[in-house]
Amino acid sequence: MAKITFRFEDDSIETKVIDGIETDISILEVTEDHHIHLNHNCGGVCACSTCHIYVERGDEYLEEISDKEEDFIDRAIDPRLESRLACQCIILEDDAEIEVVIPDQSQIIGHEH
Repeated sequence: MAKITFRFEDDSIETKVIDGIETDISILEVTEDHHIHLNHNCGGVCACSTCHIYVERGDEYLEEISDKEEDFIDRAIDPRLESRLACQCIILEDDAEIEVVIPDQSQIIGHEH
């Protein structure tokens, strides 16, 4: 089963490691299932950029980035080469080991989930 390590730009939140994750679900779904704060104003349908994350390691275990996702990442706060939208990061392999950084959520206006 897959494993994801969540680190946070906000130093007041400690690193979380989630193990035993099924395939064919998104990183956003993992955050919801494990009570990890990550905004997602559109409900996870790739219509905004609020679930923006940085995939530091393990991107080869995720569904490829689409043109639509790239367009929304361009609208995110501080996009980088490793930027993805958590709602579009579908875990493809059981032995995936993924590390992500969740950007500071305080600059995002919208719903807290």
